[in-house]
Amino acid sequence: MTRQRATLAGLAAIGLWSALAVLTLATAGVPPFQLLALGFAIGAATGLALLRLRGPLLPALRQPPAAFALATAALFGYHALYFLALKTAPAVEANLVNYLWPLLIVAFAALLPGVRIRARQVAGTVLGLAGAVLIVTRGQALAIEAAHLPGYLAALGAALTWAAYSVLNRRHAAVPSVAIAGPCLLVAVLGGLAHLATETTVVPSAAQWLAILAMGAGPVGAAFWFWDIGTKRGDLALLGSLAYLAPLLSTAWLLLAGAGAPHWSQAAACALIVGGGLLSVSAPAAPARADDAGDRAIG
Repeated sequence: MTRQRATLAGLAAIGLWSALAVLTLATAGVPPFQLLALGFAIGAATGLALLRLRGPLLPALRQPPAAFALATAALFGYHALYFLALKTAPAVEANLVNYLWPLLIVAFAALLPGVRIRARQVAGTVLGLAGAVLIVTRGQALAIEAAHLPGYLAALGAALTWAAYSVLNRRHAAVPSVAIAGPCLLVAVLGGLAHLATETTVVPSAAQWLAILAMGAGPVGAAFWFWDIGTKRGDLALLGSLAYLAPLLSTAWLLLAGAGAPHWSQAAACALIVGGGLLSVSAPAAPARADDAGDRAIG
């Protein structure tokens, strides 16, 4: 797979994640860890079914223990920390801290050998962050309170977890992306255990089951496969910049679903995020150098 196609796969993951908020809204009342377990179970089952059509399962899922542990810890750890943040801190502030992960990806990617971050990509990512701030706060002032510090730390932990995973995943580029079905299955089990230990089971309605199925097939299913491809073989810095399209598209989905009202801040955020994305995409190619061969090998 070429670097450009892998980057497009990562962009597809971002697009799928943008639907998570509206699907989560459709499952209101279903406890978060129960939702996590059901969504990942459906995503894993779909992936395993597709793999089975291609041949034996075990060879396709085989991967180094380090790669399996990294994916499982990141997928479960990120969602657990994010849920904890939303439960212990105001949603607006917690979301903003969580949305540091695209910026952190760009920062961490600069530490990889053979990966160069261009000034336009940094500037585009900062513009995207500014757009995310506008779209989440609707132009209102933030209220940071010391009493919610544990929630803010959990949100920061979520952002660090996802950014670190996205960059460290580059080290396991030799592992086929279809193998992500294995970690997804274990995350479903861990989510189920967390649900049984901390929540009361709710039987979803027919409409909620449809939303959960869509969630498992997309935002917590195929999206992680696409993201695995993008982080292993695509342009990490560009994906970090373009990741701020997720809150923008998420807001658009919510507006279309009638779950929100148009606001001037959304238009301003759109201009910042799209402008930042275009700035990042237009970053000129860096001149070739001796370690480019290594970069191409992992990209």
